[in-house]
Amino acid sequence: MDEKRSVEETDRPRTVKSIKMDLLDGGIDRESDLLVHSSLSSIGWVCGGPVAVIKALLQTLSSGTLVMPTFTGGHSDPSSWENPPVPESWWDTIREEMPAFDPEITPVGRVGKIPEVFRKWPGVKRSYHPVVSFAAKGPNADLIVEDHPLDLPFGKDSPLQRLYDLDAYVLLIGVGHDRNTCFHLGENLAPGAEKRTEGSSVKDKGRKVWKEFKDIKYRDDQFEKVGKEFEKECTVEEFKVGSADCKYFSIKDAVDLSERWFTEFRGSG
Repeated sequence: MDEKRSVEETDRPRTVKSIKMDLLDGGIDRESDLLVHSSLSSIGWVCGGPVAVIKALLQTLSSGTLVMPTFTGGHSDPSSWENPPVPESWWDTIREEMPAFDPEITPVGRVGKIPEVFRKWPGVKRSYHPVVSFAAKGPNADLIVEDHPLDLPFGKDSPLQRLYDLDAYVLLIGVGHDRNTCFHLGENLAPGAEKRTEGSSVKDKGRKVWKEFKDIKYRDDQFEKVGKEFEKECTVEEFKVGSADCKYFSIKDAVDLSERWFTEFRGSG
């Protein structure tokens, strides 16, 4: 949404204060760790843009840890690219020339403007995974993002599992369950996942190398169905931040439900 349209469709400016009040009125637990997926444009015209949203989130979490996905899909193996695909004749060149992932400078891709600003925020820690890193700020930041495994990056040793172990919550701001990353942990925990090999450019002993890693074939296309079942069975608080429809829920509930759902889904063929 362009800024002119955003102004026209917003009844009053969204500010750090108003966003914080919306979050508190929505029941955000100030002491819990919180994984946020967001769409800035859905909130309406925000005075201060992504910075205002991050300030409001950090002020709301008085003693919790704020976590966001800082994914870099453009650092994945070009053979898996679909939006858009590139010619197969380019693949070897891309693998050879792609700059190594650097958590300090590699920008996020396709997860929104808010995570891109958050990854550069003072005191934020970012996990070292070249494709699906997470960024965190707060008391449990190091615990959540350290030693992010290259293999099975959404699996049982991932930042998602650590959030699960911490009884964290998830907040979707203006996005649906198709963006609900914690369902990926349920996919990993459910038996019968189809395996695949991915690759990316990383630093190894100071040298740039192309390194392959193990992963599963994810079924994001099923996430909306998983989300509907999840909302039937589990508690999901709904409220608004500005104009954005929000969903707030326990990551444990979401992962447990998605693990059961994918177990049945794979078992049914």
